[in-house]
Amino acid sequence: MKETSINLALQGGGAHGAFAWGVLDRLLDEDWLRIAGISGTSAGALNGAALKAGMSAHSGPAGRLAARRNLDYLWSEVGQLSDNRLVRWMNSLMPMPRGMHRLTEMFSPAAWLDNLTRIFSPYDYGPFYVNPLGPVLRELPHCDFGNRRGPELFVAATNVRTGRIRVFTGEAVTPDAVMASACLPNLFRAVEIRDPATGKLDAFWDGGFTGNPALFPFYQPRFPRDIVIVNINPLMRDGVPKTPVEIADRVNEISFNSSLMAQLRAINFVKKLHQEDRLHDRVMANPLIHMILDDTLMNDLTARSKMMPAPGLLARMKEAGQAAADGFLDEHGDALGDRDTVDLRALFAGSEVVG
Repeated sequence: MKETSINLALQGGGAHGAFAWGVLDRLLDEDWLRIAGISGTSAGALNGAALKAGMSAHSGPAGRLAARRNLDYLWSEVGQLSDNRLVRWMNSLMPMPRGMHRLTEMFSPAAWLDNLTRIFSPYDYGPFYVNPLGPVLRELPHCDFGNRRGPELFVAATNVRTGRIRVFTGEAVTPDAVMASACLPNLFRAVEIRDPATGKLDAFWDGGFTGNPALFPFYQPRFPRDIVIVNINPLMRDGVPKTPVEIADRVNEISFNSSLMAQLRAINFVKKLHQEDRLHDRVMANPLIHMILDDTLMNDLTARSKMMPAPGLLARMKEAGQAAADGFLDEHGDALGDRDTVDLRALFAGSEVVG
């Protein structure tokens, strides 16, 4: 393969973000693949920060190895935060009817956590509150996210006051910025970061509400055209959700895909203008869009498992990510730098205004 530069766009999705760990681990095997930019949100920000820090610490194969070790360390630490043995044991005993599955959902650790967050706020812990991601990020073997060497990193968070997206880059990408990107407000206190322009503190929540992930940083001329999106939340799910858990799960998936779909719709519109030669002398980015995903796997999981990073689930996610990346490279590797591998027109077919 000839040397090719790409941008990586990493979605957030809690424990399911270990899928992107596997994808990145596989992509790092390819010497011909150069990563120019990384945009990450929530778990995608964690992955992006670990990747960036490793690759900026060393050049060439040593940087790739450092990035791989950073990712391994990150997810091994996250895996120690939870080990949902109870539900795995109950589900392994025997095939259960629908009602029994619903019963295990009600009494699973994820259900208990979900119910507790409806009653208690992260602010109820007083001086005992600790964001568990802080020590994990600060103790990464390579923790210099703002280093100018290596890929450029963009981390998206949501400004609580304005409801707008804030993208941190360069020296602004600190452990606090990454924690802000992964700050689910029912689990963590808002992360306060001082605005360098005004000197005021602003509070931030999970970037998935406004940009999951943010693609627009890659529209700048210095970046390559190829944007490889690593999808965590399934775009399609057959059937109509009927149980309370199924309904809540699908609402979660749709909500956290909405910003990505809006950005892709805008890119599709620009592509149409390019095809019709209606831009003339106006400069407008025409990126090449690719996706690495496993909707079959993600359809087998629920939004609640995002909150339970059991080591077994993380290992399963990593293996699936490696396989998905391997399949993408086999099928679409030669398209990088040349053409889209996602048909945006087909993606949005049937969603136009009808009457």
